[in-house]
Amino acid sequence: MAATDHPRGSYYAASANPFAALPPLTGEIVADVCVVGGGFTGLSAALHLAERGYKVVLLEGAKIGWGASGRNGGQINTGLRKSPVDLIASYGLERAKALFGLAEEARGMIRERVARHQIACDLKSGTMLAASKQRDLAWMQDEIDSLENQIGYHQARLLDRAETRRIIGSDLYHGAISDEGGGHLHPLNYALGLAQAAIAASASLHEQSKVTRIDNAATGHVVHTGEGQVRCTYVVLGCNAYLGGLEPRIAGKIMPIANYIIGTEPLSEAEAKDLIANDACVCDTKFVVSYYRLSADRRLLFGGGETYSFTPPVDIPGFVRPFMLRVYPQLARKRIDYGWGGMLAITMNRLPHMGRIGNLFYAQGYSGQGVAVTGIAGKLIAEAVSGTAERFDVFAGLKHQTFPGGTLLRHPLLVLAMLWYAMRDRL
Repeated sequence: MAATDHPRGSYYAASANPFAALPPLTGEIVADVCVVGGGFTGLSAALHLAERGYKVVLLEGAKIGWGASGRNGGQINTGLRKSPVDLIASYGLERAKALFGLAEEARGMIRERVARHQIACDLKSGTMLAASKQRDLAWMQDEIDSLENQIGYHQARLLDRAETRRIIGSDLYHGAISDEGGGHLHPLNYALGLAQAAIAASASLHEQSKVTRIDNAATGHVVHTGEGQVRCTYVVLGCNAYLGGLEPRIAGKIMPIANYIIGTEPLSEAEAKDLIANDACVCDTKFVVSYYRLSADRRLLFGGGETYSFTPPVDIPGFVRPFMLRVYPQLARKRIDYGWGGMLAITMNRLPHMGRIGNLFYAQGYSGQGVAVTGIAGKLIAEAVSGTAERFDVFAGLKHQTFPGGTLLRHPLLVLAMLWYAMRDRL
């Protein structure tokens, strides 16, 4: 895959809204803020900063939405990767409620941005967390109780096996949490819509402008690309799994992992309703999760399986299809029209890693919850740049461990862990 292309075989790229190519950076620009990365984090930061009156330059090494923001499952889930029970146990009720509240604000921001900027991204409501094991139902009920009684969230309910089977046309699950507060969307079109909004707010966006290094200067930073540079007071890193070695001081806090999705041929209205009757998105409770939803043109978009290499399978549809058929054997005769993949980033504690080093701000490691949380990350960074860091510090104050082995050995160690948990899933 060329670094300048959207992933081949991607349903999202094939159904993307028109978006004119943006010019690469050439020469020198002076700005207040340079944002590195044209995904959800960078676009949100650029938009919020531009709305506050800052002169903003955003640099994307490939195309807007090229990374995880334009390739993911499109699921807008509740809260963070850690459950409210775990958040309360780890950080206390007050901090847990603050973290959950910011995650909820992030979901509201998506609806507000889509409405205000008229972003055509197939936004729909509803999520389902499907119980892969009978014993999952106990902690699911505990989670709902905690949401209602301690957090004050009342949109989730526990379904029994029969009701789950009625909504999700599969015999695989023992029950599910149905959550009307969540939803799903076309992530690449949402990213392109945010980019258009940022441009309208006077941010300057550049594609094909890979950042090669960031130097400290007496008056701030100098951000270099192959053909230009930006002199600025503040830098925002929104690179996530594609950070590479650009900022070694934070690279070891995240682990890039691979993620693959397939898209079926369009289904009839009746076939689609038999798969997901309420048109919600679905994720299961396995360690190596399967996640899926229906597209606007009634394709099943299904992500699943695990790989332990950064090199994608030669045949992505052939790799993911068996996982889909385990859930929906009735799709055995359906054609697979799309198959694509990319990288996301996880942290050791599965919570977002946000912080600052002087006037360099960063947010990364969303651990599968990035569709919504990236938006609040950009907003909080804009607040902190403006001098109000109280809300930013709710996330920035979380302690994050470096992956064992640093950037050299973290991947082999993760492979061992993934093999163990994958084996447990199968047993």
